[in-house]
Amino acid sequence: MKRVITLAIIALCSLSVLAQENVATLRGNAALDKEGEPPAIAKPMKDDVKRHRNYPMQPPVIPHNIQGYQVDLKVNKCLSCHARKRAEEAQAPMISVTHYMDRDGNFLADVSPRRYFCNQCHVEQTDARPLVENQFKDIDKILQESSK
Repeated sequence: MKRVITLAIIALCSLSVLAQENVATLRGNAALDKEGEPPAIAKPMKDDVKRHRNYPMQPPVIPHNIQGYQVDLKVNKCLSCHARKRAEEAQAPMISVTHYMDRDGNFLADVSPRRYFCNQCHVEQTDARPLVENQFKDIDKILQESSK
């Protein structure tokens, strides 16, 4: 009986090792005891083209290079173009009015402190390959397709 149990355990371990060979990981094909080849660093998109959103209520991605932009307690480089006072002059989209609201829904004269650090929600668009396929369709596209 012990021999049958031992053989069953060996068989199960062998199957689990075989099954693990087909598991996709961020390590790629590198063995656990080896250093894998790191993926190439994604390059920022520099074409200033507004991108579609990948899911409902997604914060817009940043369609330009922001390397070297200072965003800290004293300075927010993003607001030099996207603030309400500067957007028309800079020909940049103004940040949403929700960024000028406090947590109780009251409008403020300046950007809310909880919305001041742009990179909490907004990321720079890069040429990175998606990790998973996205089949999200915006409601406007769904309505357009259903009316045909």
